[in-house]
Amino acid sequence: MAASATFLVHLVILAFFSPIPVLRPRSVIPQSRFFSPFIVAFVVITTVLLLAMTVGLLIHFLAFDKKAYFYHSSFQILNVEYTEALNSPATQEHRHLSERIESMITNAFRESDLKSEFIRTHVVKLRKEGNGVIADAVMKFRSSKRANKKTMKSRIQSVLRILNNSGNLEIAPSNEITSLTDQDTENFLTQECGARPDLITLSEERIIGGTLADTGDWPWQVSLQLNNVHHCGGALISNSWVLTAAHCFRSYSNPLQWTATFGVSTVLPNLRVRVRAIRVHNNYRPTTRDNDIAVIQLERPITFTRNIHSVCLPAATQTIIPGSVAYVTGWGSLTYGGNTVTDLRQGQVRIISNEVCNEPSGYGGSVLPGMLCAGVPSGSVDACQGDSGGPLVQEDSRRLWFVVGIVSWGYQCGLPNKPGVYTRVTTYRDWIRQQTGI
Repeated sequence: MAASATFLVHLVILAFFSPIPVLRPRSVIPQSRFFSPFIVAFVVITTVLLLAMTVGLLIHFLAFDKKAYFYHSSFQILNVEYTEALNSPATQEHRHLSERIESMITNAFRESDLKSEFIRTHVVKLRKEGNGVIADAVMKFRSSKRANKKTMKSRIQSVLRILNNSGNLEIAPSNEITSLTDQDTENFLTQECGARPDLITLSEERIIGGTLADTGDWPWQVSLQLNNVHHCGGALISNSWVLTAAHCFRSYSNPLQWTATFGVSTVLPNLRVRVRAIRVHNNYRPTTRDNDIAVIQLERPITFTRNIHSVCLPAATQTIIPGSVAYVTGWGSLTYGGNTVTDLRQGQVRIISNEVCNEPSGYGGSVLPGMLCAGVPSGSVDACQGDSGGPLVQEDSRRLWFVVGIVSWGYQCGLPNKPGVYTRVTTYRDWIRQQTGI
């Protein structure tokens, strides 16, 4: 490909800068014929077409003759001792170590002859081996469709062998590199929590736009249906458990009445699973709305796919920063007292401190420590009826998504100074573990 691209670049340069031979007409030909507008137009059009074709071919070879290649490798971290804190992506220890490893790998490729082909790397998992740590990472490259895979793997290995000589982490040289198909990569990344499409493809772009959600945008979103009609939302936190709100079951606590569906549509879901058990917090108080949390056990474990997999649970110590961006998703009504919708919608909101939320112009002290407020000053983006139990999520620095709130209550919908109030998930992290083992 490189030779073809070089030839085309030379062709463009010659077309622009080569001197045009001057044709001296014979004296018997009138000079006016040389300047015929038809001939000039023909020459100009021909030249433009040739240049357009040349540039088009050049663009094709430089851009469209590329494809993505994924590789997996495991790295042994020699000077870090494994602790339980590294078992969850929610902890600061896990996040910090993963980012250091990703940074070392990225810097190594950015300083190598593969710098123009390397795209991204992501540590999928940290696991224990003896007292040490093994990091499983996926790397993405973009190269010619005709690239020699054996040569490519050899070039990657030569770069990774020098990792143990950089930074203040001691990383054993990686000798085993596995080529992954797109499907392998998808399977690898969806087994862990919190991955959206941009992370699954290791894309450089992060895009969330509009109000309607596309298939797979929020793969943990669940519709909890009462007698096959959408009633509440929920968030998939493992292959068997859904996190939701206690108030969804005040009048309907029989698991046989409930079904969990997955996908952006409540009418044509991708998957439908019956409910085995409903566990509501013992201290849920309808009058104060305190402890508004429940977990649902599915009748059978589901197989994770690109469009259906779990969201991460935060650590109990995770700080939810006022002013930070969050997203609420659900099928709730668009106006107070309206009907629910059939296609999943998303809304960007910001976290509001409990102090601000409890001001006299707001909720006047009704927001308790186990609750969380989120909205926008105008009130134009908010959860509403039918969104109850659904997730409020935030993205961390590694593009993993965590459920920080559960849609609980609010005064009507979308009013200024009356933001949505959510169950604060960090407060109930131990309760969730006791009920589900997660």
